[in-house]
Amino acid sequence: MNDALNAAIEEAYASAPEAEVILNTLELRHPAFSTPIRVVLDNTEFMAYLEADAPVDAGLEVLFSPFKFGFKLPDVSGQGNSELQITIDNVSQEIQDNIELSMDWPDPIELTYRPYLASDPSGPQMDPPLHMTATTIPVNLYTVTLNASFGNLVNKKFPSETYTLERFPGLA
Repeated sequence: MNDALNAAIEEAYASAPEAEVILNTLELRHPAFSTPIRVVLDNTEFMAYLEADAPVDAGLEVLFSPFKFGFKLPDVSGQGNSELQITIDNVSQEIQDNIELSMDWPDPIELTYRPYLASDPSGPQMDPPLHMTATTIPVNLYTVTLNASFGNLVNKKFPSETYTLERFPGLA
């Protein structure tokens, strides 16, 4: 089992009860956006609470707008693209305008995936939620496609902590 998933959603995935609906949500953030873009894979709006350590609006109840989106998982053979591809269909003019505005900035779009149970909007059923960074964003009139990675591991400092004599006198 996945340690990040709550027991309730693991049960819903395993048994697929008719009365329980799993709602997949996406949040897109960028300094150019006036507010984060939040969408839910459903036909109706969804009000839900974010986790206490969310990047924006932590612990608050927020609105997710209904949009169709899908995931294309990375190629695991090592031969192809190792990025997750997220496609949002029938995007609104507001989303298109925000995406185009972000392209003039050096900062990437940050994404967060959160699954919820329709019966429990008190918080996401995955702790921590899945955070990604958009690498490329092809846009057309009807679709936004985000190619996302899980961070720039190549340029991460290792070790992530600097060992100095002041902090660690035992090194002398």
